[in-house]
Amino acid sequence: MNQLTETEIPKYSLKQVKEDSSGLFVIAELTHEYKQPPSIFLTPHRKDYYMMVLVKSGGSRHWVDMVPYTLKPDTFYFSVPHQVHVKEKSASMNGILLCFTDEFLAIEENQLLKQLPVIQNPQNGHELNLDAEHVAFIDDILRKMLAEHRQKQDWRNGMLLAYLRVLLIYLSRLYTDQFCEDVPEGKLLLKKFHALINEQYKEIHDVAGYADQLFISAGHLGEVIKQQSGKTAIEHIHERLVLEARRLLFHTEYSIKEIAWQLGFEDASYFNRFFKRLNSETPMHYRRQSRNMYH
Repeated sequence: MNQLTETEIPKYSLKQVKEDSSGLFVIAELTHEYKQPPSIFLTPHRKDYYMMVLVKSGGSRHWVDMVPYTLKPDTFYFSVPHQVHVKEKSASMNGILLCFTDEFLAIEENQLLKQLPVIQNPQNGHELNLDAEHVAFIDDILRKMLAEHRQKQDWRNGMLLAYLRVLLIYLSRLYTDQFCEDVPEGKLLLKKFHALINEQYKEIHDVAGYADQLFISAGHLGEVIKQQSGKTAIEHIHERLVLEARRLLFHTEYSIKEIAWQLGFEDASYFNRFFKRLNSETPMHYRRQSRNMYH
């Protein structure tokens, strides 16, 4: 792993990464000469956009939410906004990089794209293993998008969205095959619940608060979530809080009190007990142990 972040984990926009872009959509062919700016990607950071990469050859190693991934040929990698990334080194590879924002997806009026599994990513997956047929299909769509993006003709965004729609539906089928063998009837409510947690976990720590926003009773929400996931609704809320706590403990030098405050806990001692109850260790012990393991 690389150096820690002494202050808040930085979040980068697409415009910051590629200044000559619209800030909404980027597609680029990666070659062995392609290098990401080390000053940005070699330290812990978040992205406020979706990033997808079809790796054809070469590879590198990176971390997403403290899990290491070694990029391999004939594999498709994807991430969603706000996860914590660290790239170990600027290794070379061949492939195609695709990045886009929620604003770009919003051009699609019926919001279908935002509901697709590869965008929602309920299983927190990051790689899709491809056979030759999958590689050929995805590569063909991405190259059509590359050509359309370069031509800058009328209705370009409409064409790019049409191709993106096909690509995301295709990827969502692969995602479902690899991560979601059984599709539960209540998946929509579970997805909405997860989306709300990701948006408001710092402000809302109780099931009733989320139930109010979903216009259902806390009892009904808890019953459906338990049926669909095997975990209680409060467990989902607590897991999201713990994930963010681990990110901040691992990647920053914030004090326990500062982390507690960022996560919506008014009392640092209560946060300390909360974390220990779910992790069987104190926040400080987790920080020391995790850094010893990965550094």
